[in-house]
Amino acid sequence: MIIDDLRRTVEGLLGTLTPTKAQQLAKDMLEPGAAKEQVAKTTADLLEWSHGNRERISAFMQREISEQLKSVGGVASQAELDALKKRVRDLERAAGMTASGKKKTSAKSTSTRQRSTRKAATSKPVASAATTAPPASDA
Repeated sequence: MIIDDLRRTVEGLLGTLTPTKAQQLAKDMLEPGAAKEQVAKTTADLLEWSHGNRERISAFMQREISEQLKSVGGVASQAELDALKKRVRDLERAAGMTASGKKKTSAKSTSTRQRSTRKAATSKPVASAATTAPPASDA
C-alpha cells in the first residue's frame, strides 16, 4: 500500500498535476480527518512544487538539447538562418533581383522591348531591284 501511494505521489508530482489530483494526493498524504485548511495548504504546495519541477525539467531538457546540437556540428540555429535570409534579401535587392532570383525589369525597358519586337515582326524586308529582276536574255 505504501508503494502504491508513493508511486501515485511521484507520478502526480512529475506529470501534469491538476488541482483535483493535487487535492486527492494531499488528502491521501495527510492523516484522516485533517483540517480543510491543512488540506488546502498541502494542495497548494503540491501544485507549486509540481509546477516548479516541470519548469526545471523543461529548462534542463532545453539546455541538454542545445548542447547536443552544438556538439553535432553543422546544424544552424534559427537565429543563424534568419540572419542568412536577411543577408540574401539584402544582396538580391542590391543586385536588383526579385525573390525568385530573376532580374527586375523596369516598365520602360519592357515596353521598349515589346515595341521593337512588334516592329521587327510587321516590317517586311525590302528587296533590291538587282535581286528581284528576272535574268536578262540575250536574244
